Amino acid sequence: MNSRRDGDAPSQRAARAISERVGPLRAEVALILGSGLGAIAESLGDARSIPFGEIPGFAAPTVRGHAGRLVAGTLDGREVIAMQGRFHLYEGHPGSLAALPVRTLHALGVRTLVVSNAAGGIRRTFRAGDLMLIHDHLNLMWRNPLIGPVEPGESRFPDMSAPYDRRLLVVLREAALHARVPVVEGVYAGLLGPAYETPAEVRMLERMGADAVGMSTVPEVLAARALGMRVAGVSCISNPAAGLSTVPLSHAEVLETTARVASRFVALLRAFIARLDPPRDG
Repeated sequence: MNSRRDGDAPSQRAARAISERVGPLRAEVALILGSGLGAIAESLGDARSIPFGEIPGFAAPTVRGHAGRLVAGTLDGREVIAMQGRFHLYEGHPGSLAALPVRTLHALGVRTLVVSNAAGGIRRTFRAGDLMLIHDHLNLMWRNPLIGPVEPGESRFPDMSAPYDRRLLVVLREAALHARVPVVEGVYAGLLGPAYETPAEVRMLERMGADAVGMSTVPEVLAARALGMRVAGVSCISNPAAGLSTVPLSHAEVLETTARVASRFVALLRAFIARLDPPRDG
């Protein structure tokens, strides 16, 4: 049973404030854009934006590469909402805040969510700059945003047998072919961070079946699935994980790689959105 009325939920208050600022929204697709991957938001037509810090319950970003804005607009005739940045658990935020943008997007009418991130490559054939379509994940953050009272509209025990929608994965593959963007596929491991993994930890993750590792995304996918949203995911492999290269890891390297692949990432997402099912009537 829900512990409060829907209208009292933080996501509903945030959604009302966003609608008042940017006007009525009919977007069914939203993008959560990871470190250095926010360029597609600059491609939106009729763009209207609001800083995270001006949305009730949201926080200002603290990580480089995250602009911290919600941008609503159109992309090739489709209404889209883009989140330039996210809230990470390693920033000290609770799971409820990491999931708040997803819950707010759902309250705004979004039913298809695309999550993206920068990740270290664990599979030894991956190279910096590869785009990895996510087909599953490992939650090694030891946190879950669904802990606590059931939020309005959410399932207490969401099915996670297909956290990344199989049909959307097919559409992503088709989009990659059309846009001539080479992609790889794999399992994303979400760790709490903020320290990068040790070589021993990377060897452990490899044996557990992970192909890439990062510090985000999993809380958002858990919230989305509890709400019944379809999810697609893309990781930009920003660097080989620890122990697979002699180069020390740094956030600057992450941003350099995501900037280099930004045009391919934008092309993939544009082709993907163009191939989605048409929006509902009404």
